[in-house]
Amino acid sequence: MGHRVVLWVQRRRPVQLLPPLMLLVILLAAVWAESQDYYSLLGVGREATTREIRQAFKKLALTMHPDKNPGDSSAHEKFLQVNRAYEVLKDQDLRKKYDKYGEKGLDEQQQGGRYESWNYYRYDFGDLTYCVCVCVSEAAVNSGEIWFINFYFPRCSHCHQLAPTWREFSKEMDGVIRIGAVNCGDNNHLCRRKGINSYPSLFIYRAGQKPEKFNGERSKDDLVRFSMQFITTTVTQLWQGNLFSEIESAFSSGLGWLITLCSDTGVGLSYFNSSCSVFMQCVTQDGLVKVGWIDCPSQEQLCDSFQCITVCSHTLCSTAALTQCACMLQWLNTLDSKEIYNQVINHLPDLELLTSDSFKRKLARHRWLVSFTFGDRSPTSTEYKKLQAFLRQDHIQVLFCLSLSDSELCQSLYIHKPCVAVFKGLGIHDFEIHHSKDVLYNIVGFARDSVRAHVTTLRPDNFPSDRKEPWLVDFFAPWCPPCRALLPELRKASIQLAGQMKFGTLDCTIHHNLCSMYNIQAYPTTVIFNGSSVHEYEGQHSADGILEFIQDLVNPSVVVLDPSSFAERVKGRADIQIWAVDFYAPWCGPCQALIPEWRRMARLLSGQILVGSVDCQRFQSFCQSQNVRAYPEIRLYSENNVYTYFCHYNGWHRDAHSLRAWALSSLPRASVDLTPESFRSQVLSGQDHWVLDFYAPWCGPCQHFAPEFEVLARILKGEVRAGKVDCQAHHQTCQSAGITAYPTVRFYPYLGTRRVRTHTQNGEHINSRDANMIADIIRQRLDQLSPRLHSKPKVT
Repeated sequence: MGHRVVLWVQRRRPVQLLPPLMLLVILLAAVWAESQDYYSLLGVGREATTREIRQAFKKLALTMHPDKNPGDSSAHEKFLQVNRAYEVLKDQDLRKKYDKYGEKGLDEQQQGGRYESWNYYRYDFGDLTYCVCVCVSEAAVNSGEIWFINFYFPRCSHCHQLAPTWREFSKEMDGVIRIGAVNCGDNNHLCRRKGINSYPSLFIYRAGQKPEKFNGERSKDDLVRFSMQFITTTVTQLWQGNLFSEIESAFSSGLGWLITLCSDTGVGLSYFNSSCSVFMQCVTQDGLVKVGWIDCPSQEQLCDSFQCITVCSHTLCSTAALTQCACMLQWLNTLDSKEIYNQVINHLPDLELLTSDSFKRKLARHRWLVSFTFGDRSPTSTEYKKLQAFLRQDHIQVLFCLSLSDSELCQSLYIHKPCVAVFKGLGIHDFEIHHSKDVLYNIVGFARDSVRAHVTTLRPDNFPSDRKEPWLVDFFAPWCPPCRALLPELRKASIQLAGQMKFGTLDCTIHHNLCSMYNIQAYPTTVIFNGSSVHEYEGQHSADGILEFIQDLVNPSVVVLDPSSFAERVKGRADIQIWAVDFYAPWCGPCQALIPEWRRMARLLSGQILVGSVDCQRFQSFCQSQNVRAYPEIRLYSENNVYTYFCHYNGWHRDAHSLRAWALSSLPRASVDLTPESFRSQVLSGQDHWVLDFYAPWCGPCQHFAPEFEVLARILKGEVRAGKVDCQAHHQTCQSAGITAYPTVRFYPYLGTRRVRTHTQNGEHINSRDANMIADIIRQRLDQLSPRLHSKPKVT
């Protein structure tokens, strides 16, 4: 019994005698075939379309495949030649090269470090550059798909050499995994955050797992082999005893089957794998259907019920016999993997149509993803069928709403154009609209994030103008890129503040009057409504920035000063108090940029330095009396009773950490400098606990750590003494202490006797540069030592 591919067999016409001219043409064609002319190998002309080339290859594949010619030793080589011709001619770029240079032009690779322009690189990557930031965002990674990302730099010659290979690789893996590229020249912050320090860097990203870096040869085959190891697929062997139970089990889960019949054990399956590997990875990765094979020599009667490759739809029929269940079978008349994939998508069940009558009943309790369309169904609606498979494990069901037939329903929701919305199962008014790109993985990521978050799309009937509970409202416009970037950050913040604050978004392109009522003049504008209090958010468009802002509202870190409180608290400060004061004007751009950093710095300095601010627009004459001539004016009033004495900040950077380092460096020293003599006498032989900073003056990290060590010295004052050892000046001391890197923090506890102390002359290493963390470690160590130091020796 041979491998049954009867559906694909083409009938030949009767052979007739040919005139001499025709024989000459055939002889010329044979010569071309011997020289491997790709057009002649496929039997098409040089003006053939891509579709005609594909159809010609399919016909040849049915007759020339080695499985169809078991007695021909050259069948494998002939089929490889035809397959090579097809791979070249179906690709427009390769076809152009072949037409111009012949087969030799295909073999000539770009050598050396030839630099290509950015336009060339962008052209070679095609649409891949679209996902510059999206491709490694949490929404994309959490969509459940596998991403292979190329982090590149425009002026990197190796990146340009990789570009055409990356493009070919992306075509090869289209539908199997997501391929993307990130321009680290335009997205330097993103690449630094991802730990990218060389170009090109290639990483595989999988949801919930550590990224995997590619370190092999940058060839298409090696890239394919590397990426395929992260793909898991299951092909099930079916037989009379398990076929019907497997099909019914899949149907009950909402899945169909794709089955191939094999002539000899494993041979048909091997052919199926080689021909449709991309397709199999697609459907199994997406969870669209299950894939199986039947060994026809051992299951002859069962195979007689089939014709070639069969797709089973989701219609559940009798299991008596497949031949009696025609509604289950759909024959696929193609070998092309993408056409098979498209037919599988077409045979997936249509999305359920949502109507006004079923709206309240269905959406009131369960979680739903609803696609609202206007007019005919959108071209992407077929792709939307896959959403049901993607979101099945998240218990999110998918609906389709034809908005023209339910205009009253859409008007009540203020939906006037095609969109996708998630209803969270908390009532028909608790939903969120998707505003990012209309790409499947984006929608999947949005749906998963939205059902976990607590963000609601607001309208006039649910706007929190008179609510008692606190609300954060984001006024935005869908066309605004910063607005779209802020939306996922709002979801993150809403999860952190669940039960403490509610979150909502208001589309100002729809609700003009409501936005005008609150004088919204720029997007995005984020406002916190807390009863009668209204606070406009000023800070970075990130979840952390929002959380810090709200935390500061609850427990302000910056003291708002006026002339009276300034005279009382700053001028009349105690000897040990230090104040950092920001003199600003609300209309000043740099002042506005400084506000969130100033608040963050105040929190970092909590307990060390008091931080305040003065509004010089409101108290103009007072600021003039303080000789404030420019904004922002940052001053530090130190431990000095002289009121007029202050330090002015002249630094270039106005971020929280730079300002904190400056403020701490202005503090009086709480640590002492140690010499070799004082190290031996006070640390190794003394009766105090010590924490030491071994440093070198030329060491950059040492300079950054110096103010942090002073904070540590102040925190532990009265408990542990703090000292610094200059390892450039006292190299022998540091060498004897085993210091091999700078800065190094060591704790030298006093253990009661000099004899015991000599065994700890190298101290206890502390692997941290955070003052609070180091202080916690030392205090825990002191608690452990306390019983030993205070216990009395036993009497024997």
